Amino acid sequence: MPVRIGIAGLAGRMGRLLAEEALAAGASLAGGTRARPGEAGDLPAPLLPDIAALFAASEVVIDFTHASAAAGHAAAAAAAGKPLVLGTSGLDAAAEAAVATAAGRVPIVYAANFAPGVNLVLALAERMAAALPAAQYDAEILEMHHRQKVDAPSGTAVALGRAVARGRGTTLEAAGTESGRDGHTGARGTGRIGFAALRGGQVVGEHMLLFAGASEHIALTHRSFDRRVYATGAVRAALWLQGRPPGLYDMKHVLGMA
Repeated sequence: MPVRIGIAGLAGRMGRLLAEEALAAGASLAGGTRARPGEAGDLPAPLLPDIAALFAASEVVIDFTHASAAAGHAAAAAAAGKPLVLGTSGLDAAAEAAVATAAGRVPIVYAANFAPGVNLVLALAERMAAALPAAQYDAEILEMHHRQKVDAPSGTAVALGRAVARGRGTTLEAAGTESGRDGHTGARGTGRIGFAALRGGQVVGEHMLLFAGASEHIALTHRSFDRRVYATGAVRAALWLQGRPPGLYDMKHVLGMA
């Protein structure tokens, strides 16, 4: 029997892509919810009244809606005993803690980015950071997205920063960050991880990690040209979750890299 996938925010741009990719992968659509009031149009599955009804009708739910909904959707997954694929960025510490708590009861794939190429870049970033000492190589992360994006730096940029910190045997919080440089900021801090965010036009997503040494620069770059790559990865994660034990997973697990 086809896996019944529910999609939070079905009527939105990403929700429609998720629906197309779910059907292309041989799954069925259990239904969806609206991310915002007033969303409508010709939809491939019924809109259900709330997230609890969506989990009741589905075998797994995919959520790319909004950071403010993440904790509630994770709690609903735990209450229903159903897996969740969470692709929303910009979660604060409380929301991430709520997701981790829910993952104690159900399997959840939570990733900053569902594009396979990005996850390969994250793995490379960690290995490169381990080989390039913080005292000799400054790590700078530059990202650009469409003008409607509301959080900065992007979730993927933060994930890159965390990968660099792990490679250097520390955490992003302990290493320290620098961003929004303006005016007389003083010298760059050794070992700190820099972030810069650009917004404009309809850029789907561009990320560059630069290791800048005195005698050489090494850059890792990833560009997304179509949001569909995120939808394809999320559906792959939803199918992978079937039969998994409770736990907090990411795309490294889905891609067999962990």
